[in-house]
Amino acid sequence: MRERFSLRTVRKKIVMISKLAGILLMISYLISTRLPLGENLSFLVWVIFVILLIMMIDRLLGRFISDPMDKICEMAHRAARLDFSQPCKITSKDEFGELADNLNKMSENLQDALEKLEKANDRLAKDVQQERKLLRERKELTDRLSHEMKTPIGVIRAYAEGIQDETEEEKRQKYSEIIISETERMGMLIETLLDLSALESGAAALVPERFDFVEFAETIAGRLLIDMPEIDFELQYELPEHKVFVYTDRQRMEQVLNNFIVNAKKNVSPKGILRLSLIVQENMLHFSVYNQGSSIPPEILPKIWEKFYRDKDAKYSGSGLGLAIAAQILSMQNLEYGAENLADGVRFFFSIPIID
Repeated sequence: MRERFSLRTVRKKIVMISKLAGILLMISYLISTRLPLGENLSFLVWVIFVILLIMMIDRLLGRFISDPMDKICEMAHRAARLDFSQPCKITSKDEFGELADNLNKMSENLQDALEKLEKANDRLAKDVQQERKLLRERKELTDRLSHEMKTPIGVIRAYAEGIQDETEEEKRQKYSEIIISETERMGMLIETLLDLSALESGAAALVPERFDFVEFAETIAGRLLIDMPEIDFELQYELPEHKVFVYTDRQRMEQVLNNFIVNAKKNVSPKGILRLSLIVQENMLHFSVYNQGSSIPPEILPKIWEKFYRDKDAKYSGSGLGLAIAAQILSMQNLEYGAENLADGVRFFFSIPIID
């Protein structure tokens, strides 16, 4: 019985309103005809009651039908514009309420699907961009490697042909030594390039350990700067008198120091100053190596970290990969590094956190 008289459907609400209107209309007519009033006045009272009844019915129909329909239409218009920011707020338990719940669920599902699609598109765009970048780098690497190999291959071929035609044993021995030297040069270039590629691709992971960086730097600097008989510069250094421990890959950081120090040694002017510094500041250890000499043109300064980049005016030859490897190792650890021109020279530097 309760279910029969419940208003859980729009049809039942309309039927109930129409029945209520009919009953009230009949009651109002009976009441107006029995009032102790004149016929015309009674009819006027009944007309006023009918007008009020129509307004009440209109209000009820608007609440139960027109308002929900307007909200659903508004929701549909927003959905057509892919705007799912506002849900359809209908709390009735009839078909309109059920339709609103389904629309809200559909909107949530569509919003989730669109967000997933956008994320997938972003990942796809990044993947495509990364793939294009890899293709460009691969082509650039192939072109540069081919260019780098032309000279040693040409030298090897020339001297190999010279050995065939040369009869003097001394010259043949000299030609053989040159061929071996150029072969070793190519081998080192390929080995260095493979090492850099492994670092860039993540195939080579860092193996950090705790060690004293002061003793570490002293050992490398001694091997590269002090224990060499051809020193033609003034060596200065500023090092802490106590141990300073860091947590990093010892072998890889040796590559960084080797490249920075050798680069400074090659570019220091004759009788100039080469200064090695380790400064402790708060919780950071700041390493720098300064060489007195020609500055690096500002437009070239950012390029020195690129693979195969070499200054055409440089007085020495190299693979152009040393600083690129150093930059990659430091970047993998999120360490700040760089190079800057000073008044009469160039300073290379990086900073690393100190641990107890």
